[in-house]
Amino acid sequence: MAGGTFNHSAIGLNVATTLRNLLRGKPCQPMNSDMRIHTPSGLDTYPDISVFCNAPELMDNDRTLLNPVVIIEVLSPSTRSYDRGDKFWHYRSIAGLQDYVLIDSETIHVEHHHRQQRDEWLLHEYRKLDDTLHLESLGLTLTLAVFYEDVMLQT
Repeated sequence: MAGGTFNHSAIGLNVATTLRNLLRGKPCQPMNSDMRIHTPSGLDTYPDISVFCNAPELMDNDRTLLNPVVIIEVLSPSTRSYDRGDKFWHYRSIAGLQDYVLIDSETIHVEHHHRQQRDEWLLHEYRKLDDTLHLESLGLTLTLAVFYEDVMLQT
């Protein structure tokens, strides 16, 4: 989301930097919000962070990624309903997508949707900075504290 809040930007940068550092030398690579994602259901969108593994599958002169395995959205008050609803419906049409993570920008709250089977997703919610999120598709475990570092949360 261009023109997002300080927290939105800080969380996106924290997540992208952490993933880049942890995935260095491995077959998976994170992309920032400049990378467009195409869904088979017809939506072209720019998630805050996406991760692909092995070779990227691209179209539109390398401007659109077709094979993300992880998509992460930072929630803002104006986008949270869409990110949880219609946008997630489109993302679920990506056959190789394994994890969809929603990170709230105002409170400590992370929702992790993990694909179990083709049309089955398991939701885990996290609300403490020392909670750990396991991204099986990337072989990574992250604490929520890395997402919220230097973020000004409401108390």
